[in-house]
Amino acid sequence: MAQASMSVSPSSGAPDLRGSVGRRRSEAVIRGIFFIAASVSIVISAAIILSLIFEAATFLRLIDLDQLREIGWFPRRGLFDIGTVLMGSLIVTVIAMVIATPVGLGSAIYLSEYATPRTRRIIKPILEILAGIPSIVLGYFALTVINPRIVTQIFSGADHFNLMAAGLAVGVLIIPLIASVSEDAMRAVPRSLREASYGLGARRITTSVRVVFPAAISGIVAALILGISRAIGETMVVAIAAGGTGGSLFTLDPLGPGQTVTAAMASLATGSDQVRGASAAFPSLFFLGLLLFVITLGLNLVGDVFVRRTRQRY
Repeated sequence: MAQASMSVSPSSGAPDLRGSVGRRRSEAVIRGIFFIAASVSIVISAAIILSLIFEAATFLRLIDLDQLREIGWFPRRGLFDIGTVLMGSLIVTVIAMVIATPVGLGSAIYLSEYATPRTRRIIKPILEILAGIPSIVLGYFALTVINPRIVTQIFSGADHFNLMAAGLAVGVLIIPLIASVSEDAMRAVPRSLREASYGLGARRITTSVRVVFPAAISGIVAALILGISRAIGETMVVAIAAGGTGGSLFTLDPLGPGQTVTAAMASLATGSDQVRGASAAFPSLFFLGLLLFVITLGLNLVGDVFVRRTRQRY
């Protein structure tokens, strides 16, 4: 039987457990390649953040701060009301989460606690097909189906383009994300907790809601944070269904047209010559990008703190 070769340390005479010289050299090369890959990702991220900061600072130098509190967001006219796009993003996100949270968590509970393995193998891929539908398709679906057949049927005064339809479509878009991540978190709960609950005479619904759900709360909150971030960052659905293509007045009405941060960036970036023709319009793209980055970073930090404080190890 062949024996593995082992080098001997010249100083002590003991076997060198690090392996042969060639193996150590190969490992060092591989470690260097992985280090370069990690460093490149850090450099790219830093370059993106710095470009956003510098261009956002340029935008703030070109305008008066009073222009950030106007009647609406019309960048080519020099109106840069931040409240308009923030409120539009908030309205769309709240509507989307109202739709996606119960449906997504209900789907996760069913797939984790009630569905048989065969049913799970059939239903979960079908559910995740929603995640593969292009968002622009859902935007036109909101424009041609959700708004005329749902929104206007319930609210007679709804506009043809409105934030409500956009929020409903975004909610459909993020259902698979919340359901999939939540189901993974619930299935990670040890079987012994379920068996202990059943042994005490608890029903399946009681075990699911009062034992499994609290035990998986960290993963469920992470799923909800991901869903919120996805809703805030959605572009095409809102750009098509909400109607604020050239700008929007400040509004709190979800049944009227509006503008979100991402949709404002998309509509303004269409036709870069026109954007550059307005003095502060082009740098406002980077200001909105920095604003969106700060919001999503804050959400991720809050979610990370909550997950670390509530995570349970079994």
